[in-house]
Parts: sequence; C-alpha cells; structure tokens
Amino acid sequence: MTEHVLIIAVERKSGEDLHFKYALEELISLTETAKGEVVDVLTQKRDRPHPKTYLGKGKIEEVHELIEALNIDLLIANDELSASQMRNLEEEFALPIIDRSQLILDIFAGRAKTREGKLQVELAQYQYLLPRLHGQGHSLSRLGGGIGTRGPGETKLESDRRHINHRIDEIKQRLKTVVNQREQYRSRRRENQTFQIAIVGYTNAGKSTLFNRLTNSDTFEQDQLFATLDPTARQLKLPSGLQVIISDTVGFMQDLPTALIAAFRSTLEEVKEADLIYHVIDASHPDHHQQQETVKRLLKELNAEHIPILSVYNKKDLLSTSFIPFEKPAVTISAFEESDRLRLLYETEKLMMTHWEPYTRIVHASEGKVLQQLKKASIITEQTFDEVNEAYTIHGFLPSSHALRQVEELEE
Repeated sequence: MTEHVLIIAVERKSGEDLHFKYALEELISLTETAKGEVVDVLTQKRDRPHPKTYLGKGKIEEVHELIEALNIDLLIANDELSASQMRNLEEEFALPIIDRSQLILDIFAGRAKTREGKLQVELAQYQYLLPRLHGQGHSLSRLGGGIGTRGPGETKLESDRRHINHRIDEIKQRLKTVVNQREQYRSRRRENQTFQIAIVGYTNAGKSTLFNRLTNSDTFEQDQLFATLDPTARQLKLPSGLQVIISDTVGFMQDLPTALIAAFRSTLEEVKEADLIYHVIDASHPDHHQQQETVKRLLKELNAEHIPILSVYNKKDLLSTSFIPFEKPAVTISAFEESDRLRLLYETEKLMMTHWEPYTRIVHASEGKVLQQLKKASIITEQTFDEVNEAYTIHGFLPSSHALRQVEELEE
C-alpha cells in the first residue's frame, strides 16, 4: 500500500531560495522513488530548526491539522533530525517520522543487489542509527513495513546497543575480505597498465544510460534516483583501437548521509584508481551548476580531484535554448545519439594525448604481437608500411611510464 507522506522543511532565513526549492523537489523525488506519495509539503522560515521539535509551535499545530485532513501515514523531514527531535515529533503526532538521511538509506537498502552492496548499506544504517538509539521511538519497530523499515529495522535496535556494535564489527570484517578482492583486481589492472575511465555524476544524470550505450551492456537504468548502486566495469574500444576499462559508479547527491559515504568508501575508491573521469551532468536540469559543485566537492573528499576530468553535459535533446558548458574540457551530448557518443570518444582520445607522450616505432612485419600490443595500449595516429624493409612505421601516443615505451628506448 502506498503511504501518504507529509514533508516538513525548515528554510534558513540566510539561505538561497532557489537552492531550498530544488532540495525540496529532490526530496519529493526521493520519496516517490521509495514508493511513497507526497500529499503536501509544509515549510517554515527560521534562523535555524527548533532544537526540540524542528518546527516552531505554530507550524506544529498546522501539521496536526494536515495529518487529520489528508490522512497522513508518515512524516519526512528535509534535514537530518537529532534523536530527541525525532522522539518529540513522534510523541507529538503519534506517527512515524524519518529524515532525509534515513530515506536515502532506505532507497539504498532496496537497490543493493550484490553481497558487497548489501553489507555496505547495512553498515551505513547501523552507523546512522547507533547514536540515535536513546531517542528513537516507533520508527525502529515498525513491523508493518513501509518507507524507512528496510534493512536492520526489525532487530529491536533500541534495546541492544551491544548487539549492534557486534554486528558492525562483523560487517566490517566481511567487507574487508571483499575490499581485498577488489584491491587484487585493481593491482592486476595496474600491472597490465590498462587505462581506466570512471563515470561519476549527480544521481539521475544519465550515467548508466551512457555506460550501457558505450559498452552494449544492460545494467539497470531508469529515470529515478540511485538507479545504479553496485559498480560495474566493462571493456571499451576507442576509435583508434585502444582498449580501456570503463566503470559506472553510484550517483552523488547533496547532503548524502556521512555514514553512507563512509560505508561506500571502498566502492568509491574505484574513482581514485581512474586515469580519467567522465563527469556526467544533466544539462537540462535547472540546478545543474549546483549539482556539478556537489560532485566536485565529493571528488575532493575522495582525494580524486587531481585526476583529469572530461565534463559530459548530457540530455541535450531536452534543452530548449542554446547551451554553453561551464567547465572545460567539455562535450555536450545525448547519450542516446550514436554520433554524440562517437564524438565523446574522439574528445576522450584528444584529452588523453595532451597527458601522454608521442612516440615513433618501427615494427617489422614478423612482429605481429608487438603491433597488436601497440594497437591495444596506445593511441595510433599514423601507420605506414615500407614494402622494401617489410616494416611498419607507427606514430602515436603512450603514457611516459608505459612498458612498451621502455622497449622502444632500449631499441634506440
């Protein structure tokens, strides 16, 4: 059964009206993603949220009236609530209440498919709930299901802090094994000197659509928030013949719960291993500039801001006016258009060549293996065949530290 949801939100007097408006729209989308129906939104302008009840006394009365008139099942707060605020509001309204962070954690719990993803979400939920145990009321024991009850909700969290701490240690231990396996894959890719591209971006920017079209994959894609949760990596051939690894990652969002970022750090480490980042931006979104800044801030937190970035402004088919990219280097595309995707790949090679070093190599016709290696590992810009000497002259670009370049230097 769809739950009727009332959203409550405090707008800071010193804040930006537009930013607050988009944050509310985002919260409504999150609620719909969690299969809730937002029947009304109640806002209040204050210097800061009320320390005990989040909203002021007058607005509390209004909430009572709306609950009665609209048959409300659940309240969702736009901000992260303290344990005491949550307890006071539940006692006041005799209804369950969750905040933005719990809602996001709930969506992640429903999205996780792999063992690692499920463990990461469960860890984040426990870490979020642990400091709130003393203040939690009905919301931790909602056995009837509904938004905010996925994951560890049925284990009587409020009465068993030791059990939770033990479970957190257990999950961390299990995740360590998975993290070690992931690190082995990474070190193998490093040894093979495979070029890696990571796709990042604000949630619902079209990352999975682009990933699927580029690699002919079928990872989950849908017009909803956090459609992709578990990272996926595939091989991709660039126009020159160079083979790279490209990986899709979880969408970013402003005000992501700290516990979630911490729990997903091992997954997000994939971004740090990349040689190039595609930052996919929904060019049609009115708040795309703010979304860009959120992603850049999170990349900085991951210590990945030093990696070259190609800004991919997506959804140009939804633009009604001419568009000027804010970031450089950039390309404006529709992920559905094959010609746009090809242009993106050519731009990718152009950008790679600015970071790589040119090389010239003579490869004899008998050295077929070397020729294949160069085609797979470098960007070949020119290839000629000398029939007299039965040798190819190859011009191209390679990373300065690549093993194939060292072979070339030895021959010289």
